[in-house]
Amino acid sequence: MLLTNAQLILPHAIRHGALSIADGQIHEIGAPSAAGLDLEGDFLLPGLIDLHTDNLERQVLPRANARWPSRSALLAHDAQCAAAGITTVFDALCLGDIGFEKARAQTFRDGLVDIRDFAAAGILKAEHFLHLRCELPAPEMPASLAAAIDEPLVRLISLMNHSPGIGQYADIPRYRDMRAHDGFSEPEITAMVAELQASHHQHTAANRDAALALARAKNIPLASHDDRTEAEILQNHSDGITISEFPVSFEAARAAKAKNMRVVAGAPNIVRGGSHSGNVSALALVGENLVDALASDYVPAAMLEAVFALAAQDILPLPAAIALATSGPADLAGLRDRGRIAPGQRADLVQVRLHRGHPVIRAVWRAGTRIA
Repeated sequence: MLLTNAQLILPHAIRHGALSIADGQIHEIGAPSAAGLDLEGDFLLPGLIDLHTDNLERQVLPRANARWPSRSALLAHDAQCAAAGITTVFDALCLGDIGFEKARAQTFRDGLVDIRDFAAAGILKAEHFLHLRCELPAPEMPASLAAAIDEPLVRLISLMNHSPGIGQYADIPRYRDMRAHDGFSEPEITAMVAELQASHHQHTAANRDAALALARAKNIPLASHDDRTEAEILQNHSDGITISEFPVSFEAARAAKAKNMRVVAGAPNIVRGGSHSGNVSALALVGENLVDALASDYVPAAMLEAVFALAAQDILPLPAAIALATSGPADLAGLRDRGRIAPGQRADLVQVRLHRGHPVIRAVWRAGTRIA
């Protein structure tokens, strides 16, 4: 297959040309040709790689108390990722129910079975891996991790603590306001905050040790989550954690980079113009060269919009912005066969046209096969 008349987003440049595909890989890059599929001058960039998406959870629970069948939810999630130009997906499944979100354990159990089954059958549009999100205060977390750790699709483990007063939710009054906005009463919020803090003090330290031991034994990359202070980064680094995912302060992001840890930021933070929970701006982090990769977090479409926003605002040249959603995540996850437009790389590709400054996806290929 030959794709021609495209603005190719190469690692360090944009080049008008053509690209040939053979056996699912990029074969050759050359000048535009009269033959082949005419991309009409659109951008052609590598398929996006999303290291952290909670989108499956949102398909499983499209409304409060309205649980959707797991397999139907997975197919909808997969289709949304492909339509967003994401050709490699790390499904972030939460291990442990805490606080106001009590249905995640079932989503994890069902998702583990369904992703394994559908991936083996070859019916998913994108390629799916597993990112196990270990909720450290949850008493059931170690057993859930032990049950999943031998699954070959597991490629990333993150340690997180969503207790009030910690990380993302360090500001307890703001946390209470968020829960009140969700419809919970003041007595309900008070009781749950007390329960969560008690669970944190009882389980977090032991659960952290258990998760670290299992991840080290299996040589699976480890990420921390919602880092706030330099002290947290130093502890994580000493424990062998190499990735700081969604740091919530400049202090944490700068400390992570000083220790040569990789930093992942949320693409929705950039699209929205700030954090939904009042933490550091991802745009500002990128502006200080503190970010190695972006992740969609909870909106798959945010990946593409964020990188084009970075270029439109002159924060980064377009190839460097695209790299935050392609080669950056690929390098972080050890996926050396994708993430760049170059001969020998897998032909995961996205055709994009700008309409009034907004990126619009016109076609998506995975290993040379069109999936959207």
